[in-house]
Order: sequence, then structure tokens, then C-alpha cells
Amino acid sequence: MKNIAVIGAGAMGNGIAHTFAQAGFKVQLIDVNESALTTALATISKNLDRLVAKDKISETDKTETLDNISTFTTITEGVEYASLVVEAATENVDLKLKIFKQLDVACPEDTILATNTSSISITQIAAQTSRPEQVIGMHFMNPVPIMKLVEIITGYNTAKEVLEFVVNLTEKINKTPVIVNDYPGFVANRILMPMLNEAIETLYSGVAGVQEIDTVMKLGMGHPMGPLELADFIGLDVCLSILEVMYNGFKNPKYAPNPLLVNMVRAGKYGVKTGEGFYNYSKERKAIVVADQFS
Repeated sequence: MKNIAVIGAGAMGNGIAHTFAQAGFKVQLIDVNESALTTALATISKNLDRLVAKDKISETDKTETLDNISTFTTITEGVEYASLVVEAATENVDLKLKIFKQLDVACPEDTILATNTSSISITQIAAQTSRPEQVIGMHFMNPVPIMKLVEIITGYNTAKEVLEFVVNLTEKINKTPVIVNDYPGFVANRILMPMLNEAIETLYSGVAGVQEIDTVMKLGMGHPMGPLELADFIGLDVCLSILEVMYNGFKNPKYAPNPLLVNMVRAGKYGVKTGEGFYNYSKERKAIVVADQFS
């Protein structure tokens, strides 16, 4: 296991690439958008600088990590020698199915195909390939270089040997693997997303404002970040997508996305990534955007 290909250069993809590269693996970071790759490398470099400033790594470690990363704009070129591919594209079912069809054709026959999906069925994704026994879920947490957990999700056909291999590899990159079964939302988001949705419902119902809800959960429940701020950080579009996957998968109304969340996503208010969500991030991180509308 020398070459790791990562599909997608966004927040999750560049974090996964950073983590593998810092652990000494050669990483091929792939994105159709050249500017996304440039931004990803700049982000990784900046994050490494922070580690250098804190004396957690040396300048040599930083240089070696960056040297371990190569960038590509086509899947075919980037996965040619990959032993493992980790797909970290947008949480969109159709896009992921399309990518896995491409990977199945482009990758060597012994390549393990992993997806960083946070809610979509591993079995459904694996069915797009001729190697479902080699498809597995590796759900990293954001920010990837810092968070220790990786949910390892087995599809219906995932081979035991593939599971064992991925668990061992996860430990080698200094993460903690937790094995879960393939049901909508897995464990992390099956518990987290209904809580975030309920916080949005509390705002929508006029029980309290944005800051009040977040303050209660931080000071009262010991959460490091309030649920509405966390939703902004994850991305409201991602939260909506995950809730829709769970609602469609379970047919249970408790997973139905709140109308406010739906409307905010329709309006392009995704949170941190667009500069505006429940908070305004363009000038001052804590400027309230929607509290007055529903308090």
C-alpha cells in the first residue's frame, strides 16, 4: 500500500490527502477543477504551518508531506497506480454512483474503493462496480487532520479481508476506526442530524433565537459548538442531503428536513462555505443572520 488516490479537493478531500501524506503515503489528489486543487494545496500548506508553529512537526516534515502529494484533473491518470481510492466528492448520490462506475473501469483490479459518504448506502454504491467485495465506507470527520474518528462502513458484499485491511490502515494514519453497518446515516449522522434538525425546528417555531439555542447547548450540554453553528460549519446543503437520505431510507417523518433548512439551501445560504447561514461569516463570525426573523 504505497499510493492513495483521493477524489475531490474540497474540505474533506484535502484533509484526507493531508492526513495520508503526513503519514508517509504517496497521494494522488484528483479534482476536475484545477483551481480547487490549487486551493487545496494552499490549505494543506497553511495547516502544516500551524503544526510547525506549535512544534508538532518540523519544516522538513512539512516539506515531505507536500512532496508526497501530486495533483491530477482526470480520474484515469490519477488512479493508475492506486492501491486505495478514497472518494470525497459532494454528498450527491448520482455523482457518487457515476464516479464509482468510472473508478471500476480505471483502477487496477486489486484496488480497494472507499467512499467518504456520510449517509449514502455503501451497498448501493458498490453495486455500480464489478468488485462490490472491494468497496467500503471510510467516513472521516471534519476537520480531518484533527478529528480521530473514522467510521468504517461495510457494504452487503464487503469482504472480511478488505475490512481488516482498511481498519489496520486507518490505525496506521493515527485514526480510530469504528466499524458500523450499512444503514442510512450510519451512526454519527443518524444521531447528529436529527439533533441539528431539532435545533432548526426550535428556531423555526420561535422558541428562541440562534445565539440563545447555541448558548444553551454549549453551556448546558457541554457541546464545544452550538448546533446551528455546527450546521453552518458542516454545510446546510450537506445537512439537507443527509436528512433526505435518511428520510427516504427509513420513511420515518422524524428525519424530514425542517422547512427553514430547505428554504435556506434553496436561497444558497449554505453556511461557512458561502459566507452566510445561521451566522454571517463575511465580516464578523458571530453576526446573526436569521435570529430576528423567527424569535
